[in-house]
Amino acid sequence: MTHLTADSIAELFSGAVTLAKNGGQVSPRGMATRETLNVTMRLTQPRARLLCTPPARIINPAFAVAETVWYLSGTDAPWIHEYNGRLRHYADNGVLKGAYGPRMRNWDGRVDQLRRVVEILKDDPDSRRALIQLYDPARDAAGHKDVPCTLGFRFHLRANRLHMTTSMRGQDVWIGMPYDLFFYTTLHELVAGWLGVDLGEYHHQVGSLHIYERDLDQADDLTEVSATKVMPDLTTPWEGFDKLLHRVEAGDDTGHAAWDDMATTMRSYRLWKDGAHQEARHAATTVGGPLGEALTHWYGELTRRSSAPTAAEG
Repeated sequence: MTHLTADSIAELFSGAVTLAKNGGQVSPRGMATRETLNVTMRLTQPRARLLCTPPARIINPAFAVAETVWYLSGTDAPWIHEYNGRLRHYADNGVLKGAYGPRMRNWDGRVDQLRRVVEILKDDPDSRRALIQLYDPARDAAGHKDVPCTLGFRFHLRANRLHMTTSMRGQDVWIGMPYDLFFYTTLHELVAGWLGVDLGEYHHQVGSLHIYERDLDQADDLTEVSATKVMPDLTTPWEGFDKLLHRVEAGDDTGHAAWDDMATTMRSYRLWKDGAHQEARHAATTVGGPLGEALTHWYGELTRRSSAPTAAEG
């Protein structure tokens, strides 16, 4: 088993890309791939979560935010396609059957696993039963297009620090990992806040860490990276959390500075998609910290591509 440790997503991403590039050659579903098996990663500062490593890898931060809000809201509603049109290719009759949100917040129509994690750890801080399961063999053997790459999350509260571990059957390091870790570490931070404890380390376990050969040329341009800046505190009370998420989705004020930035990021990107580029850029200038910086870089990248969106993130 291979281990990686870093203080920020940029450093972890760089190491993971190198591992995957130097892996063995396989072709699942006929797609040429490089793969390293059984990789574990440790992120010591989970709030250093937003990847921005121009010019080699510039992600769409609006999609990172939107996907996080989408998951946390417990929905499989198709509004997420506004932020990443490629997701439509994985939908069955317009619905992503592997959407994490309903499985996390309403498993089998009965269990809010997120709420249950908080209840378990409040009742028994040393518990080993605080987990969220996402992969469901009863559903995922049905042959739909979207099968969760993430198996589940585990939470351990030790010495007043909450540690989180994600288990994945596979991880596309170049396209998927930056977005996945943004959501996972946000979830980690929120649960720590609901428990009133310190944020511990984030652990990431991957069965198949891989990169598609079509992305190798871009990945070769990733050389030296700087440590990612820490994002503002997102902790917020559990009471009223779902209402806050609805306001963020709508692009409305929430009364919480960091979540307001998330809302503005989503609203700004909708303006961009509607062709109001000047308004979108102006909105981006009002977003503070790493998120505003990443959004500005993304608009610069879209301009450079002359309205030809990336196949995976446009």
